[in-house]
Amino acid sequence: MALLWPFATATVAINLFLLGLIGVSIGLSAITPVTALWLSLPLGLPATWLAARWVASLIAKADGAA
Repeated sequence: MALLWPFATATVAINLFLLGLIGVSIGLSAITPVTALWLSLPLGLPATWLAARWVASLIAKADGAA
């Protein structure tokens, strides 16, 4: 799970930044990339946990099909 954390956190940061850009179109202020990175640090943990569960289910499914 620790190996997935940087990738899941980076994915969360990218999604937060893009969400901030979409928010500009409805009148909200933009989220800077640095703010998105800081916000993604705590939000990356649940995303990592969900990604690890998903990968584990795929592995279990592949083991059962063999």
